[in-house]
Parts: sequence; C-alpha cells; structure tokens
Amino acid sequence: MLVYPFSTDLSTRTLRFLAGQLTARHRDIGTRWRRLPVARQALLALAHLRCGDAYAQLAAGFGIGIATVYRYIREAIEVLAALAPTLTEAMKTIRTKAFVILDGTLLPIDRITADTPYYSGKHKRHGMNVQVLTDPFGRLLWASPALPGSTHDLTVARQHGIIDALAAAGLKCWADKAYQGAGRPVRVPFRGPRLKQWKRRHNTTHAKIRCLGERAMATLKGWRLLRKLRCSTNRITDIVKAVLVLHHAPA
Repeated sequence: MLVYPFSTDLSTRTLRFLAGQLTARHRDIGTRWRRLPVARQALLALAHLRCGDAYAQLAAGFGIGIATVYRYIREAIEVLAALAPTLTEAMKTIRTKAFVILDGTLLPIDRITADTPYYSGKHKRHGMNVQVLTDPFGRLLWASPALPGSTHDLTVARQHGIIDALAAAGLKCWADKAYQGAGRPVRVPFRGPRLKQWKRRHNTTHAKIRCLGERAMATLKGWRLLRKLRCSTNRITDIVKAVLVLHHAPA
C-alpha cells in the first residue's frame, strides 16, 4: 500500500487540547504503554474526523493495525463526547444572545433502501437528523443528538426539549417552515401560494436572518467524516458531540 503525507486546516491548539484529554484518560485507567504516543493518537483521531480518512489508510500511514486504529479513534471520540454540554448547560451561553437560529441538517449515512426509518423524504437519501442552534451571526452554539432521518425537524426539536428550553428562557428564535406550529418562541415564515405583499416582505426579511444559520451547517460539514458516515448509527451522536467540543476547544 502506498503511504502519503496529509495536511489539515486544524491548529496545533486543537491537537494539544485533544492530547491533554487523552493524557488524563490514560492516567485514569492506568495505561503504561501504547503503540502510539498520545500526540500521535490525537493526530490520528483528528485525521479521521476532519479528513474522513478510512481506517485502512490511517493504519498504513501511522504504521499500526486496523483494529488498533479503530480502538484509538473510538477512545478519542468517547473522551471528547463526555465533555459535550447538555442543552441545559448550553442555555447558560445561549441566554446571553439577542436571539438564536434553529435549523436541522441531515448527516448522510451508508444504508440500503430497506432501512426506512433512516430515509428522509425531504432530502431523498438516508441519514441522521441533527438540530443546530446558532447565534445571530450563524456561529455554532449547540448540536443535538442524532435521530433517524425520517423524523420531522419539529418532532426532533420537541423530543430534545429545544422548544421548551427556548420558551423558558424567553428567547426569540428564527426557523424555517418546517417548524410551523412550534409555538411562541419560534418565528417562522408565512406559508401559502398567494401571500399579501406585507407577508412577502416579512418572509424576505425572515429569510435574510435565518440564512445565516447555514454557516453552522458548513461548520459541521467542514468535518468531512460527517459528509458520509459509514459507522453504526449508535455512534453518530458521540461523533457529533466530539466535533462540537473540538469546535469550541479552549485556546
């Protein structure tokens, strides 16, 4: 197998952060020796998450077995996921914002047609539904656990308690037509084929505000692993949490 060097747009700050968390993990479980030093394990996990490199590629590049790659990456993801804030914890920051933008995205997965619960009729593909909250500038604040892609955006938001949390905090929220009927805290555009002129103007202004939330989607999809997930659907929530923690990693 040919081995090639790779580069990533992540900073050394991110590498040091993950390496520090893995060092603490190894200390807690009493690890004495590893095939890779902690910094290399952190780099291995970041290469997988950011670049989406397959286990076989990483095994060849780092000179270790595929099974070892799997264990090291899974350990790193579990360590990061444990640091992810819950919605209640994230609301401490979200409450300081003038308003938030709520939107959902589909993370594509490798599934066959028979897997109906994961098929999104809206996107015409299989995936997992993740809800995202952003600040008024489209910066990612929080991402929800993943649910099967066939689940409606409003249903997912309600199941995760997002609507209730926004109402309790008295926060204004901008969202698209999928959240029609969410209640007072969520502002959605008017629907219908023949809208009055003032309603069309309202929808135009609403779209200009809400479209900034697409920046958070680009932030998530910047981690190439999330563009096509081939792992068990039970692990996708932890992967999303790990990405969220790395995005907000302290300097």
